[in-house]
Amino acid sequence: MKTHPTPPTTLDTTRIDDLRIGAVRPLITPALLQEWQPAHASAQTTVQDSRAAISRVLHGQDDRLVVVVGPCSIHHHDQAMAYARLLKAEADALQQDLLVVMRVYFEKPRTTVGWKGYINDPHLDGSFAINEGLEMARALLLDILTLGLPVGTEFLDLLSPQFISDLVSWGAIGARTTESQSHRQLASGLSCPVGFKNGTDGGVKVASDAIQAAQASHAFMGMTKMGQAAIFETRGNDDCHVILRGGAQPNYGAGDVAAACALLQKAGLREQVMVDVSHANSSKQHRRQIEVAADVAAQVAAGDGRIMGVMIESHLREGRQDIVPGQALQVGVSVTDACISFEQTVPVLQQLAGAVRARRARCTARA
Repeated sequence: MKTHPTPPTTLDTTRIDDLRIGAVRPLITPALLQEWQPAHASAQTTVQDSRAAISRVLHGQDDRLVVVVGPCSIHHHDQAMAYARLLKAEADALQQDLLVVMRVYFEKPRTTVGWKGYINDPHLDGSFAINEGLEMARALLLDILTLGLPVGTEFLDLLSPQFISDLVSWGAIGARTTESQSHRQLASGLSCPVGFKNGTDGGVKVASDAIQAAQASHAFMGMTKMGQAAIFETRGNDDCHVILRGGAQPNYGAGDVAAACALLQKAGLREQVMVDVSHANSSKQHRRQIEVAADVAAQVAAGDGRIMGVMIESHLREGRQDIVPGQALQVGVSVTDACISFEQTVPVLQQLAGAVRARRARCTARA
């Protein structure tokens, strides 16, 4: 009879598992963070009301323009709050024509390597204090909501939404992740409206496909707010739209909007787009955002109801700066993509509001 060697009592997997893991650290649970930093009643009201308002815009029940405006990325609490207070004043002044959402981006996709954002590395020093980053991010959202200003963010990591998504009125899926099945599934279960950017090559079909996927129900693995692995079954999200951000060439012009809407119509989707005046649409030249926004405003003023929103990268001061160890950062200047200053932003907002009024007047005249 053939004999077999006696198996070891304990299998040593160290030679085949986690070979490239340097460390594993504990992560706070979303439930605990939310217990420490609960959403107060006024914050909940701001989130609920602004989500509903954006949804009405998407479904043609509100003719205002959704404007997502703010820093390319957040890196400092007090500077973000200084910006938020300035933006709140403009949002209130223009609320009849614009539905202003502050851009509050905590996670940054990198083409290769670099600073990955406020959650991943809140101290900007490579210490990767992620638990602190989650606390700091949630604290900032709550402070901005206290002003009565809704916030929007990009959902890049698949776990971080459990920590902050209850405070978010509008979410984005970036050009690099629009084609990701996991992010489409995530969007199908998010409670807020979601914009999908066109691909980095400028292709809109991937965003159209993403909307169709997000509208459907899905089942996938994830983490509950108690930190437990679970299977999530979603109902689908009917509040999704395309964001035109350019690609190999800009795609904000009237012809580009028409082509994107024709593709959406063919797919049985609502013919509507948000235009990102930054990124490839401004050829990554931050001041060109002003020129691009003027072109978009002219289209709106001419009566184009398919443009439902605009994205703008704006900070307290214009430009950008590098993070250099041992060197102090300039106050109010982006550490990622270059932004226009708040002073430059105000006339852009006013021009967009005027375009909405002109579009409204045209519709009234036709009626």
